[in-house]
Amino acid sequence: MIRATARWLGSSAALLFVVTVLTFLLSTLAPGDAAKAILSGQTTSYTPEQYLQLRHALGIDQPLPVQYWHWLDGLLHGSLGTDLFSGQPIAEALNGRLAISLSIIVGTVVVSGIAGVGLGVYSAVRGGLSGRLVDGVSLLGLAAPNFWLALVLVEVFAVQFPIFPATGYVSFADDPGEWLRGLVLPVLTLSAGGTAFIARQTRDAMADVLTRGFVVALRAHGIPLRSIIFKHALRNAAIPVVTLLGLMFVSLLGGTVLVESVFAVPGLGQQAVTASSTHNLPMVEGVAFYFTLVVVVVNLLVDISYRLLNPKVRAA
Repeated sequence: MIRATARWLGSSAALLFVVTVLTFLLSTLAPGDAAKAILSGQTTSYTPEQYLQLRHALGIDQPLPVQYWHWLDGLLHGSLGTDLFSGQPIAEALNGRLAISLSIIVGTVVVSGIAGVGLGVYSAVRGGLSGRLVDGVSLLGLAAPNFWLALVLVEVFAVQFPIFPATGYVSFADDPGEWLRGLVLPVLTLSAGGTAFIARQTRDAMADVLTRGFVVALRAHGIPLRSIIFKHALRNAAIPVVTLLGLMFVSLLGGTVLVESVFAVPGLGQQAVTASSTHNLPMVEGVAFYFTLVVVVVNLLVDISYRLLNPKVRAA
C-alpha cells in the first residue's frame, strides 16, 4: 500500500510538472504577448518605449526558464500568481469557475453513467433487437456534433418551448432550482456521446459476464435473474465501465470549453479561451494546473474503485 501510494504521488508530481512546462512553452510560442493586449485595450497607439516598459513591469521580458522558475517558486509557496490584467490572485479567480465546470462535468458523468449502464444492461439481458437498438443509439450519439446538438436543444427547449434558460449560470447558493435548470441543457449536450460509449461498453461487458460459469450456476440454483444481475454480474462487469467513466471525466475538461462558450457559462473552459486570446500566461498556467489536479484526483478515485470492485487488485 505504501509503495503504491509513493508511485501515485511520484507520477502525479511528474504529470503536473510536464503539463505546466508544456503549457508554458506552447503559450509563449503564440504570436503576441500580454503587453500588446493590454496596451491595445487602453489606447489606439503606443510607443515602443511604453511597450518595453510594460513588458519589463510584467516580467515577460525575462528568459523563459527564469519566468517559469518564478511561477514554479510561487506555486511551491502556495501562490499561482496574479492576473496580468486585473491583478486578482489566480487562485481566487479560478476557484469559483472550477465549481461551475465541475457541476457540468459531474452532472454529465452521472447522467451518462445512469443512462448508459441502464441501456447496456437491458441490451445485454434482452439481446436481439435491443442490442441493435443500442448500436443505433450509440452511432447517433457519437455522430451528433456537440455544437450542433447544443444549438438544437437551445432552439427547442429555450426558444420554442422556454423550459430551460439558453445562457447564463446561477450558483447553487443563490437559487438551487435555477442552478439545476441552468445545467440541464449543457449536461444533455455533453451526455449524448458519453451515454453511447457507456451503453456499448456495459452491454459488451455484461454479455461476457452472463456467459460465465458462476452465472450459469446461480441460475441453475434458481436465483432470480434480477438478483444475479445487480448483485453479481454488474459488479464483475463494472471495471471497464469505471475505466470509461474516468476517461470520460478527463475528456470533458476539454469538452466544456465549447459548451461553456455556447451557453455563456463562466467556467474554467471559458476562462482558458479568454486567457489564451489575451496571452495571459499566469491565468493559462493556472487553468492547466487546475485541470491537471482534477485528472490526478479522478485517477485516484478510479484506482480506489478498482480495489473496491476487485479483491485481486486490492491485494496487489
